[in-house]
Amino acid sequence: MPIEMPRLGLGTYTDDDQEGRYDAVKTALDVGYRHIDTAQVYENEEYVGAAIADSDVAREDVFLATKTVHHDVPESPEDVRDAIEGCLERLGTNYVDLLYVHWPTGVYDAEAVLGAYQDAHDDGLVEHIGVSNFLPEHLEEARDVLDVPIAAHQFEMHPLLPQEELRADAREHDYWAVAYSPVAQGRVADLDPVVEAADAHDASPYQVALAWLLSKENVAAVPRATGRAHIADNYGARDLELTASEVAAIDAVEDRERLIDPEWAPWN
Repeated sequence: MPIEMPRLGLGTYTDDDQEGRYDAVKTALDVGYRHIDTAQVYENEEYVGAAIADSDVAREDVFLATKTVHHDVPESPEDVRDAIEGCLERLGTNYVDLLYVHWPTGVYDAEAVLGAYQDAHDDGLVEHIGVSNFLPEHLEEARDVLDVPIAAHQFEMHPLLPQEELRADAREHDYWAVAYSPVAQGRVADLDPVVEAADAHDASPYQVALAWLLSKENVAAVPRATGRAHIADNYGARDLELTASEVAAIDAVEDRERLIDPEWAPWN
């Protein structure tokens, strides 16, 4: 079985107002979320950590995930360790539940980066090791380097980008496939099968898209949201059970669109 992890978490990426993540995280924890996802490059770890510290939820009851990025300059294992410790310092915690390699791009070196992750895991700074935006060959390389199993792989996934190959790898090797941009930045509201299911269940299209993901084996999701209504609406997807025909209709959507597609991404 995959590691124990709440299948629906709060994503905290934003182009602006990083400080606003404080209110979003506090609200999410109050609503019931227990999985919070952030990253070094989001530049909001200090606000995320402060919100957890100031909430009524104990740190040990929060599944906290962050990511380090290693595509700018060549880095030694010592540099990677510094990056990991920097994340912990900004988050105000002595460990994270899950640490992802954010991108396998640029000067990323599996031995240096994942070797440092392994050491951080062995030293108790990291409970579980994950990867993000990897291709199958990067996943295989990571498995060769690590002494522990990959716990999660985070990548863009939604009805317009169902990622069958990566989901199959997650099932085969028994880890979580974690969807970012899981409602396709709102585009799911334009898909007829999603809208029809939403009408049938008196739910929002976003709840339906999230419930569709959660109907899949070994799949979790970290939608980003800010206001209480949006945060609570997403959380309601946990209680929405789509029919087999509704899931099949969304599966059958033929349109494809990748929203997060930098020119330096490994698939380009």
